[in-house]
Amino acid sequence: MRIAFGILVAVSCVHLAGQLTGSVLVADATQVLLMPAVAGVLLAGNRAPRMRLVRLVLVALLFSWLGDSAPRITAGDTSFLLMVGLFLIAQVVYVAALWPYRHTSLLRRPAALVPYGAAGIVIVVLCAPQAGALLPAVAVYAAAIVAMAVLATGLGRLAGTGAVVFVASDALIALDAFGVMTLPGQGFWVMSSYITAQTLLIMAVRRRARQGPTEQGPAR
Repeated sequence: MRIAFGILVAVSCVHLAGQLTGSVLVADATQVLLMPAVAGVLLAGNRAPRMRLVRLVLVALLFSWLGDSAPRITAGDTSFLLMVGLFLIAQVVYVAALWPYRHTSLLRRPAALVPYGAAGIVIVVLCAPQAGALLPAVAVYAAAIVAMAVLATGLGRLAGTGAVVFVASDALIALDAFGVMTLPGQGFWVMSSYITAQTLLIMAVRRRARQGPTEQGPAR
């Protein structure tokens, strides 16, 4: 696990350095390595047969990798829609992976869901004036990632924090894409939060996997 985590840290540092220095070649070359490195951390020491949660999260990481990679072969709205579509599939798979843990998530506390719902609505409203025909895609994606963030709390604070950071990362992308807000060093903040989010999520999944197949019973 230490070797896998070391690889992830090394790739992440080189990628973020590329983002900070404006080196497109370095940033692009390392971005496609990030999710394989994250998957390597999840797989390290996690021998077959792997529990359902681990298998589905690996699928979510695959579609995240495709979302990082495939849009490079297109441009404009097509590239954006391809990225959104692939990451939407990743979020839906995350939701499926986390669904058995819903009874220990914030779904038990309706009042706690208000900030999540509000965040999704605010993002959609801010993007709406410039989204045009893409607004339905933005709304569907916002609903999916908010659902993922809520269900992630079923794995505990680590996963819940990672999911919230994921929402923030994708919000930065949307706000930039639709001309609402672009941060100085936008790429660095988007990618650092994205890497942090995925890493926290898979560390929480590793922790649950070590506890054994607790997804049986009433959570099904």
